[in-house]
Parts: sequence; structure tokens; C-alpha cells
Amino acid sequence: MMKYEKYKSSGVEWIGDIPEHWEVKRIKYILKNPLKYGANEPAVDDDRNNPRYIRITDFGENEILRDDTFKSVKYEIAKNYLLKKGDILFARSGATVGKSFQFKNYNGLACYAGYLIKATPNAKIVISDFLSYYTKSISYDEWKENIFIQATIQNISAEKYDRLELPIPPLSEQTAIAQYLDAKTQAIDKKINLLTKKSETYKELRKSIINDAVCKGLGKNVKLQESEFAFPVNANWKRYRLKDLGYLYSGLSGKAGDDFNQDENPKNKGFIPFTNIANNIYLKANHLGTVVVYDNEKQNKVRKGDIFFLMSSEGYEDIGKTAALAEDIPDTYLNSFCKGYRITKKFCEPYFLNYLLLSDNYRKSLITEGKGFTRINLKMEKVTDFFVYLPPTKEEQTAIANYLDEKTQKIDAIVSNIGKQIDTLKELRKTLINDVVTGKIKVSEL
Repeated sequence: MMKYEKYKSSGVEWIGDIPEHWEVKRIKYILKNPLKYGANEPAVDDDRNNPRYIRITDFGENEILRDDTFKSVKYEIAKNYLLKKGDILFARSGATVGKSFQFKNYNGLACYAGYLIKATPNAKIVISDFLSYYTKSISYDEWKENIFIQATIQNISAEKYDRLELPIPPLSEQTAIAQYLDAKTQAIDKKINLLTKKSETYKELRKSIINDAVCKGLGKNVKLQESEFAFPVNANWKRYRLKDLGYLYSGLSGKAGDDFNQDENPKNKGFIPFTNIANNIYLKANHLGTVVVYDNEKQNKVRKGDIFFLMSSEGYEDIGKTAALAEDIPDTYLNSFCKGYRITKKFCEPYFLNYLLLSDNYRKSLITEGKGFTRINLKMEKVTDFFVYLPPTKEEQTAIANYLDEKTQKIDAIVSNIGKQIDTLKELRKTLINDVVTGKIKVSEL
């Protein structure tokens, strides 16, 4: 890689040295207008004849808005917040705080929501593409981390964005840098997309294997029966309600934030966090958090073989998700957003039942029982009344669970390896962008 002839200190720790002829400016001095917050309107309209209402959840890959999240507002509301090609949107709070989106690949009218901040570059000082690329750099990420260190919550207001400092090359160099990064990042993105599609293919295969095994079994050409769901099941299997096989119990109650993660407290006990149920099939000792539980408290302890349900979630993706406890872990408890399910019938294999509840076929049926607006919730009776079809013997159920363990572990290993390749490419992309927009390397076109 080429370098510039002479460098100087930028005076900014996370930028480092920059080419001698570059400048460092605060973003407020390179914008056409002051930073502006978006409209505070509910996202309820989906009329495509009205201006699109852009929210953080609409930010797609490669600066393309997601079509599946389309919402709109009437022009009377949108007119004061309309976007122009080249505007940059910044998320100011939440899990995606600091994320940026360049508005350039949308042909219709669009405005933006209140949790976003609009920056309109002054074309006489900075081109939109260069500013956008800088907000995808390591230096920008380090600036965000510095902001978070100074605050108790992750929030970047317009006043904080105003103080963002960034290196500014001459306009001709900005154009060359943007064109160079367009070519290089598109090549990297193409590789990432191919790997992502490969990963999705394996994930779909995984779903198909689980669905077939928990609905039909391991035999060939099995006779099927119609279920009350929209899928057939093995004709030899028997229908039960979950309340016929076991019972639900509650997670922790009466706990405050200070009761968790007190590492030095002798009354510390293990507890199973919400996220670990969301992310795993089986739960083990290394998936635990800690919570203070005193001797006189009446709390439900978990047992090996228990199945845990996510009963409350911000969206439908997680609601009703289950995980099974695969180890004996003494003095361990369940978080309050979940319910434990304990099997009482000896003919029921918990690990088979867990796979059944995780299958797409059964999950789609259970998800429809979730209700709510700000949070989606499952009622206990909806879970206990839920129908499942089981093989007649525990031995057959165990054989299916073992088969699925073997198959899913192999697929998960492949998907994990693909994920590591994708992560490496994304890191390469970010490093390349950072080195070019901060002048650590000189593009050959200059």
C-alpha cells in the first residue's frame, strides 16, 4: 500500500497522524445546515402513496432501505423533515446508537423519525460519500466509545455529534477515496453476500431436518395423519396437551437490579438469563449469571431436563422460544421473563419435546398465541393448553433427539465457520475504510 509523503498529528487520539495537507474539522463546520432531529410520530401508516417514514429499523445493508419494514406518514407531517439525496442519518439512542445511514438509493419522498438526526453535508467542503465512509471506520467507532465512557447511558445527542472531529482531504481526494472504496467494498460485500447465502441454505436445511424428525420420525414412508395445525404428523403418534405431560413454574420474583452480579456476595446463586434461552438449544453451567437469593426466600429452583419458555419479548422472533437444561446445576434459578416447564410423565423425553417446540412447524403455531403492543406476551394457559404429538415410546423419542443432536451440531459447526469468515471480511472492510479515510494509506488513483 502507498503512503503520503508527509504526515502531521491530527490532535485527535482515535484519528492519529494524517497527511500534512489534510485538515481536521468538527462536523458542525462541514454541514450545510445545523443537525436536525426527526419527527415524533407513531409508525402506523403503510400507505405507499405517502412519504416513507424512515426509522432505525429500516436501515438496510449497502445504504438500501428495507422494504419489509415500510411505514409512511402524511405529507403535512413529512414536509418539514424531507430527505435529499446525500443526507446522512445518525441513530441517537438505543441498541444501534451511532449507526449511520446515507440516503441515496430511494426514489420517492421520505422523512425520518425522532430518534434519528439528519446531517446535510456542505458540498463545497465535504462530499456525502466520504462523510458516510468515515462513519463506517474504526476511528468513528472509537469516538463513539469515548462518548459512551462519559455518559451513564448510550445516547449521542445533536450537541455531541456537533463535536465529532474528522479528517478532511481536498475535495478531489475525497472523490478519489470514495470511488476507490466503492470498488473495494463492493468486492468484499459480494464475498460476504455469497457466504451469507451459503449460511442461510444450511440454516434452512437444519430447520427442515428438525421439522421432519419431530413430525414424522426417522422412518421412511411413514403414514401421516392431519393435525389441528397446518402440517401433518406421524399417524402412530399420540396427541397431548402440555399440561398432560407436566407443569409450568415461575421464574425469580421480588428481585431488583442490585441483586444481580454481586460477585463477592456469599449468598450468590446461579440464574439462567433470558438471552441464553434465546440463543441456545441446551443450557449448561457456563450459561449462568448470578443472583443473590437468601435462605428464607421461596423461589423455584431449576432441574436437569426442565424446559424454559420465553414468555415476554420485544418481538415475535423470541416469543415462545425454548431451551432445555442439560446438566444438574444445584441452587440455580430462572429469570422473571420466563417460565420453567417440568415434565412429570416418565414416557416423555424432555430433549425430544424441546426439539419439537423449537421446530418451525410448532413454533409458528405457538407464536400466534403471543399478544401485545410494546411487548409480546404469552399467557400460561396458552402454553399449558398447547397440543403436541409424541412417539409412543420414550426410546423412540430419545433416538430422534440423539439424531437431531448429531445433525444440528454438524450444521452448526459449518454455519459457525462461515460466520467467522464473514466476520473476518467485515473486519477487513472496516480496517480498509479506516486506513483510507484517515490517510494511513494512499489510494493509487491519487
